[in-house]
Amino acid sequence: MPEPQTTSDGFLGGRLTILQPKDGYRAATDPVLLAAAAPVRPGDTVLELGCGVGVASLCLLSRVSGAAVTGIERQADYAALAEESARQNGLPFEVIAGDLTHPPPPLRARSFDHVIANPPFFRAGDGTGARNSGREIAFREDAPLSAWIDAGLRRLRPGGWMTMIHLAERLGDILAELQGRAGSVSILPLVPRAGRPASRVIVRARKTGRAPLRLLSPFILHEGLAHLADGDDFTPDARAVLRDGAALPGFD
Repeated sequence: MPEPQTTSDGFLGGRLTILQPKDGYRAATDPVLLAAAAPVRPGDTVLELGCGVGVASLCLLSRVSGAAVTGIERQADYAALAEESARQNGLPFEVIAGDLTHPPPPLRARSFDHVIANPPFFRAGDGTGARNSGREIAFREDAPLSAWIDAGLRRLRPGGWMTMIHLAERLGDILAELQGRAGSVSILPLVPRAGRPASRVIVRARKTGRAPLRLLSPFILHEGLAHLADGDDFTPDARAVLRDGAALPGFD
């Protein structure tokens, strides 16, 4: 993308600066939370499905030194921005331009310790389409959610972890697709404010895992009952994740 069509935005309290399209899909908190939820350790291999401009992967690399992270992204201009942001931040992020449902042969030959994903939230045909094609591809399914989960599980080694963030209303779909293929499932509801329903869930599952499903205590993002002033009103735990790059508490 030509420079006038992009912005350079700070994440993790300014520890990262990431190029994003000015008028396309622009990442907010979801990919940061996704990165913070993945149980990645130094030396682990990670694949991000639909990495976009690389926010989740770069946040993960910033937190876990020594991880080897690869992303696949079907929009070539977004993939190029991810590569450039990795270069500018000095982080070793491998980006592959391609379709996760038909990955290139070199990627199909590999397996990973972790797969992370922030799939499009809306089913094909739901609601009104976005005017910007990049936003439309990011928010609305072309490949169904089942294809995302299948692609992730195929790339996982036995015992590997898949971590996904999605709308709370799609939890049933996620669990149905994991049935019989992954276990040791943990579900973390993400609640905008205390007393409100969960708007998002983070689901972590282990390929060949056998532990019982766990429904974890909700993670509350904002303090108070409503937003009353300028500036963020994140809870201390949310601020630690979103501003300081801490791991998301609650899973262990």
